[in-house]
Amino acid sequence: MRLMWKSVDKMRCFRKRSMLPFLGFLITFLLFFNLYMDDGYVLEAEKRQLGETLMHPANSERYVHTFRDLSNFSGTINVTYRYLAGIPLPRKKYLTIGLSSVKRKKGNYLLETIKSIFDQSSYEELKEIVVVVHLADFDLVWCENLVQEITRKFAHHIIAGRLLVIHTPEEYYPSLDGLKRNYNDPEDRVRFRSKQNVDYAFLLNFCTNLSHFYMMLEDDVRCSRNFLTALKKVITSREGSYWVMLEFSKLGYIGKLYHSRDLPRLAHFLLMFYQEMPCDWLLIHFRGLLAQKDVIRFKPSLFQHMGYYSSYKGAENKLKDDDFEEDSIDIPDNPPASLYTNINVFENYDATKAYSSIVDEYFWGKPPCTGDFFVIIFNKSVKISRIKIVTGTDDRQNDVLHHGALEVGQKSVETKQGRQCTSYITLGEFKGGNIEVNNVDHKIGFDIECVRIVVTASQKEWLIIRTISLWTTQPVGQLKK
Repeated sequence: MRLMWKSVDKMRCFRKRSMLPFLGFLITFLLFFNLYMDDGYVLEAEKRQLGETLMHPANSERYVHTFRDLSNFSGTINVTYRYLAGIPLPRKKYLTIGLSSVKRKKGNYLLETIKSIFDQSSYEELKEIVVVVHLADFDLVWCENLVQEITRKFAHHIIAGRLLVIHTPEEYYPSLDGLKRNYNDPEDRVRFRSKQNVDYAFLLNFCTNLSHFYMMLEDDVRCSRNFLTALKKVITSREGSYWVMLEFSKLGYIGKLYHSRDLPRLAHFLLMFYQEMPCDWLLIHFRGLLAQKDVIRFKPSLFQHMGYYSSYKGAENKLKDDDFEEDSIDIPDNPPASLYTNINVFENYDATKAYSSIVDEYFWGKPPCTGDFFVIIFNKSVKISRIKIVTGTDDRQNDVLHHGALEVGQKSVETKQGRQCTSYITLGEFKGGNIEVNNVDHKIGFDIECVRIVVTASQKEWLIIRTISLWTTQPVGQLKK
């Protein structure tokens, strides 16, 4: 009997051991399938391409060394970085700004970019940021010479913990030879963009726990004044809404903002598909796979491309962002709020889009009647200094509010239709479809809970509310992080 049980145990052990490889494969497959295939926004062709990529065998032992922990998408990648200047501080900052730089055949704009970041920030803003520069060239002499220049010019920022310079040893990189030549790109261009994807992945991986938010810049960028203040305003206005990536420039990998908690997944994603396509294309897929279907880009742009020569072969690259503004301090605050209207909405041009500074978003409704309204109800009462509302667009100049009034309210109560203010006073009338009121806090003796647009006469034309911009008297330092 004892011999029989030993035989049974051996069979069980054998079955367990034989099942382990299968279970490992099944779990890995399900992880990949769940992350990349489950989202409804991925086209069938994209799914096939992703599936083909997963089936390609690794072409290097170093590839296996680097990607052995890819099944854990929430964890960082096991890389030992070289610290060339500075060390991370224990306290998390508000924002990390990441730059990756390699040796260029013509021009070098990295020092100007770093200078612009610091010069365009106030002392209070500098307390909330850390800049991480990844010198990603394999030429160590170039790295050492450049870090000496950085140290000379920005020593006080390095000492203060605001600037770190790192390098990833070449041994951690996957093979950059024999890469797939998608899109019929030349071999050297495929190598350049594939390495760039890995450069960014290692940078993202390093920055995971340094701050609450992460901003990606390129190494040839000029910043608008007080860009952090503008970022904070946008982030605060997006409280309660889901987003993966916010864009503050329409060019390349410039001005792309993430939650730091998403950096490990993005780093893994760039590494997995490093040879498939350029990084800015991969970002579109990553955003869609995490269920952000549309681009969320804000105007004015906060960052401008300033280089004349690309880091690829020194080719000319004079692209400029025509939405960039040097002084971004006038961006509205638009405190978190709920928006309601009884005007018939056209398609998906709903009320919330008038309250957003996202490019090309606005409210569009069918012809309003006397007494119709559009109301903003704040999550908590606020002191407002300025209100500006613009209706109509350049190509639909008749779809303006011809007759309307602007009101502010207080004493909100819960009703069957939601929270509403019971007391309103009029601030002014619309003229030419627009209204702007300054010094509101001096004219009103109470904290405002609601802002309401009231239609005072029916019109035949449809109504576009292009932008609703509100500025508060709340100091920036008190904005929620």
